This record gives sequence, C-alpha cells and structure tokens, in this order.
Amino acid sequence: MLRAFFAATLMLMAQAGQAQIGGGAIGLPPVRVPQLPGVGLPDLARTAGAVDSQVAADVRRLRIRDLLRTQATVVEADPRGNPVMRAEVLAFSPSDAALERARAAGYDVLRERSLDGLDARIVVLQVPARTSIRRALRQLRSLDPGGTYDFNHLYFESGRISAAGASAQRVADVPPAGVSPSPGKLGLIDGGVEIDHPVFREAIIHPYGCTKSTVPSEHGTAVASLLVGRATRFHGADPGAELYAADVYCGQPTGGAVDAVADAFAWLVREHVPVINISLVGPPNAMLEAVVLRVNARGHLIVAAVGNDGPAAPPLYPAAYRDVIGVTGVDAHQRVLIEAGHGPQVKFAAPGADMAAACLTGKFSAVRGTSFAAPIVAGLLAADMTAPDTVSAQRAVTSLIHSAIDLGARGPDKVYGNGLVGESVRPELALATEPAKSALTSNAH
Repeated sequence: MLRAFFAATLMLMAQAGQAQIGGGAIGLPPVRVPQLPGVGLPDLARTAGAVDSQVAADVRRLRIRDLLRTQATVVEADPRGNPVMRAEVLAFSPSDAALERARAAGYDVLRERSLDGLDARIVVLQVPARTSIRRALRQLRSLDPGGTYDFNHLYFESGRISAAGASAQRVADVPPAGVSPSPGKLGLIDGGVEIDHPVFREAIIHPYGCTKSTVPSEHGTAVASLLVGRATRFHGADPGAELYAADVYCGQPTGGAVDAVADAFAWLVREHVPVINISLVGPPNAMLEAVVLRVNARGHLIVAAVGNDGPAAPPLYPAAYRDVIGVTGVDAHQRVLIEAGHGPQVKFAAPGADMAAACLTGKFSAVRGTSFAAPIVAGLLAADMTAPDTVSAQRAVTSLIHSAIDLGARGPDKVYGNGLVGESVRPELALATEPAKSALTSNAH
C-alpha cells in the first residue's frame, strides 16, 4: 500500500513537469502520509525511506522502457533488459583475420573509431538480419576466442535538475568559502555545455563530439558549472581550470553509446587532461572496461557518479571499475542520499543535494543526485594535478583522503567511502529561487 502511494505521488510529480534527467533517481518531497493502523511513525519513516529507494529504481526502469518503446527502430534490449544500439556488436581492436571471419559469417562493418592516444580502435559490426544480438555476440566470441566483443550499451546521466519552488530549503545567503583556482585541465564526458552561460564568462572550454554545432544540455551544463563555473556567489570546485567537454549525446535520445564514450576518453587522453569526470551510469561492458583500464594506466584519474538506483541495487559502471573514483552524494545535513548506490565502489562523498547549479538560458536550478557530487571531487583532485601521471594521481587521491571528514562507520565504508569532501563548494540553493542577474554580477571571489 505504501509503495503504491509513494509511486503514485512520484508519477504525479513527473506529469506535473519536473525534469527527470538520465534516469537519475530522486528523493520524494515532503508529503502528508496517512497514519495506518498498527504502524508507528518511526516505522512509517523507515518504510517510506525504503519505498523511496525502490521507486527511484522503478523510475530508471520506466525511462529505459520508454526509450525502448519510442526508439524501437534504433534501440533494443540486451538479455538483461539494458538498452543497446539495435543490431550492433562492438569489437575492441580486432585483428584483420578476425574481421574477415566476421564478414564471412555475414557481419558488416558499420563504422570504426580509431582511439588515438589509447593505441586501440573500436569496430561496430552490424548483426545479420534475423539474428538476435545475443546469438551474434556468442557467435563472434566463438569466431575469435581471444578477442573482446560486447553490445553497444547506452549510458544515462545520474541526477535530477528542477526549478526550486517557493518552499525549497534555503541555505545561508552568503558566498561559499573560496577555492583556489588552478591553471590545469579538467575533462568532462556528458551532454553538451551552454558555453555562453554567465558562469562560464571567463572559462576556457574546448567542446568535442558533435559533427555540427554544440547542443547544450541541462545536465552537461550543470555538471560543468560545478567543475569550473564562477560568479559572485557561485564557484565550481576548480574555477580557472580549462574544461575539455566531450558531448556524447549531441541532443539525441539514443546518445551515450559505448563507442561515443570510448572516443571521448581517447580525445581527453590525447589532450593530456589529468582528471576526467563522467556522471553517467550503466551496466558493465567489456569495451568500456578495456578503455577505462588503458586510461588509468596512462596516469589519468577517472571520477564517476555511483548512481541513484538505491543502496541495494547492483553496482553501476564505470564507477564500479577498478581504480575509478566512485562518488556518492550527501544533503545539507551530511546524510547520504537515500537513492545513492552503496558498495566498495564508493570512494568519496560530496554535496549532491540542497544546492544549485547552472542550467540552460543563463539561470540556476536546484540539482540532486550523485551526478553533481562527482564533479566536486573531480575538481578537487584536478587542483593537485597538472598532467597525467600515476604518481601524481596517487598523491592527489591520498591528499584528498587525508582532508576528508569521516562519516558513518569509522574509517572507509560502503556508504561514504573515505568520507566527505568539498562541503565548502556547495552552491547555495537560494540561487535557484532568485533572478540570475543577482548572482552573476561580477567575477568569482
């Protein structure tokens, strides 16, 4: 009964126009819950929290279901229900002999991405008609037992952006504590960034990924602002750093495919960007794992959101890959977001709710989700790295661990990781309720 009540509430919110970005799970707003016979208020609160996490996962599943329905000509489901590009299988640096065997079996090469900088390439093979992708993957692996093949999975953003209402919680109407800017580089793999937003007035942003002009997105703009944005009452974690922003969506509902994400990683490696933020989540993928391992081996740090499918959900990727810095989010009371993933993949916690970020049309919006905690950690790490280097990377991570505030169980744990960092970067939520000009009148402090 409770689950149905909360699910109905959430669906009404969505129908009322709240923007759900990338399947990110959301926490429910305050609602009046009827007292049930035999149920005390503490029990009800605990039950509501559990329902909230379950509903969050349901929302992500609903988004996937909607994508599979509306984009059925180009998207289908893998055997576990994850969305993939229809009739496509990826091959990681296949040999010429392996490609010849694949062609002889009826597979055509749709496209190829040379991952310069990673000494690799991805070949996208078209599955023959009347052959399922499951059978195709099994066949290609049998034709080339030593090769790496997988589906072309789609990855989604991991957070929610919505305009704050009049009853939204306000934080102190003062500028947050300053963060020393660095002259370094930061990488972003996400949607497009609204480069002419006032918080980027003094930023140097290098866009990449779309064949035509940049296609700004709410999510990409918000995450970018938390990396390098700055204004009178707003700053990201590393204002002053050059931002290299790879758009893997280009405004398309079928964006975020593995081959586009891999190409973005390779570009950032070629540009010698030491720290790369990716607030996207999805299932494990052999191609993505191979790329991530190569990026890490070259001394780059990858920072990723752990996702919002709830504490009992399976781990999401790339945050759960070895050596990736997985980040969870906390609210203004330093409590972990109830929808955030738990597990050994959590390395740090950072502000992820009760705060504002830049959105489209030069404004601010309230944001919530692990998507928005990850860039804060990425910016803090980048302030200690000027170039990709394994020694510098380890030193930057160690330094951040020493500065972290231990939360939850003593020492590292599966909820908060090594602890909370970046609390001073949390942009005041009041920015989302005021005219943009009042917060954007001069340079950052």
